[in-house]
Amino acid sequence: MDDVLAKAAARDVKFCLAVATTLPGYRHMRKLVGKRDNVVFSCGVHPLNQDEAYDVEELRLLAAEDDVVAMGETGLDYFYTPETKIRQQASFIHHIQIGRELHKPVIVHTRDARADTLAILREEKVTDCGGVLHCFTEDRETAGKLLDLGFYISFSGIVTFRNAEQLRDAARYVPLDRLLVETDSPYLAPVPHRGKENQPAMVRDVASLRWYATSQRRRRIYGGIERGCR
Repeated sequence: MDDVLAKAAARDVKFCLAVATTLPGYRHMRKLVGKRDNVVFSCGVHPLNQDEAYDVEELRLLAAEDDVVAMGETGLDYFYTPETKIRQQASFIHHIQIGRELHKPVIVHTRDARADTLAILREEKVTDCGGVLHCFTEDRETAGKLLDLGFYISFSGIVTFRNAEQLRDAARYVPLDRLLVETDSPYLAPVPHRGKENQPAMVRDVASLRWYATSQRRRRIYGGIERGCR
């Protein structure tokens, strides 16, 4: 942990968001990280971890902790586990409801579930808490619908891949004050680190945005990242 954070600091990454995907994983993550000024947390149950029920009240209590800044990772994934679709939808709704109650944004994962994801976000009034569609891999049209909901849209190392021109096109469409970048580590290492373990330090390679913008626009994007994590 110290080594990972030191490498990040060496590349001027000022803080990290540690994202939970299960409640036991959240508790373990808290013990591993400890108290650090440069690490904040999210709390949630990933849609791919819906094989067993979890205690919604426990989720609410953990999410209420002061240094938990967001709900999630939550959302819908019909690509890998369509058989848990109903359970995923119920869990997604719980996360949004708790986010609205606690005034904490939701971190949303979606795969092969675009229509249902957008429908639930609208029906559950996600505009009351806000959120981010993380590791965005959709198109301009979907980006526009998320922007209409007041969402941030976050791009991972995938946007640097050679065959990701459609995704880069979507990124160019997103206003600078709504565009974020991330690592989604330990996977999806950006170019030029393909095949290596992804780490927070590599967010600078996504944020360099050589495929996207001038240096002036890049500075505006860095400012948006800080605002989105407050």
